[in-house]
Amino acid sequence: MHKIFIDGGHGTTGLKISEYLCKRPDIEIIEIDPDERKNTDARLQMIKEADVSLLCLPDKASEEIALLAPDDAVLIDTSSRHRTSEGWVYGMPELTAGQRDLIRNSTRIANPGCHASGFILLVRPLVDAGLISKDSLLSCFCVTGYSGGGKSMIGRYESADRPNCLDSPGQYALGQSHKHLPEMVAMTGLVNAPCFSPVVGDFYSGMVMTVQLHGAQLSKAAGPEEILEVLNARYAGEPLIRVREDAPEDGFIYSNPLAGSNGMDIYVCGNKDRMLLAAVYDNLGKGASGAAVQNLNIVLGAGETTGLI
Repeated sequence: MHKIFIDGGHGTTGLKISEYLCKRPDIEIIEIDPDERKNTDARLQMIKEADVSLLCLPDKASEEIALLAPDDAVLIDTSSRHRTSEGWVYGMPELTAGQRDLIRNSTRIANPGCHASGFILLVRPLVDAGLISKDSLLSCFCVTGYSGGGKSMIGRYESADRPNCLDSPGQYALGQSHKHLPEMVAMTGLVNAPCFSPVVGDFYSGMVMTVQLHGAQLSKAAGPEEILEVLNARYAGEPLIRVREDAPEDGFIYSNPLAGSNGMDIYVCGNKDRMLLAAVYDNLGKGASGAAVQNLNIVLGAGETTGLI
């Protein structure tokens, strides 16, 4: 039986990970005394006892505990602190052909950001195939449920006296400095950060990331069919990613069809002049806690989708 410690297990991501793991006979979640949750020495002792520790902490707290943890302690960090840091492996198994081996053999794994996950999985195969040049200027937007903002945003949306403005979608990160942008650049191979508009809606979980492409932006003459061919080739056999051959029959792509799941559906819509690439998934699933468990399974040598489907 594998011993797992969740540092920060009372936050949204940590609670969801616990929900996945507590049902498994191959895992024992070792818990710190509630009075010692902020005691660094006590947390380090738990990390030393665990086979794998999941850090579900704010960025600064993750950085602090990771610096103190033994080099051979396996850490999976769900914060944004280490996603582009030297010595940390990016925890996206589908990124490249050898990424699973890097994750399996690492003691420092950085879980991807929710918005970044959809963008990277849509764009990286097209960069690798030469359809999108590395110096392209891309635009994207993402509509997400409010649970992505953690306990504070959940509390605001679910408050009895919440403001009326929350009844409508809200665009944020207006200064174009969203914390997921560095990994969106680094993990796609792009030179320039995309113009990114995240939008939070009045629903708990689920998200759809959309990348907008003009045919003239592509390095080769291509349309939806050619892009679908590249994406199908890249994700053939992937257990958690489905490339959809056709747009939804009703003409709508919604944000929450995969809420509560750990998969991702990819759509390519439009025509040779203008295309929309869309990734539908759950911000708490493939966008956060589910992705962390997927990485954990790889590290432990368990079936990759154990406890996820």
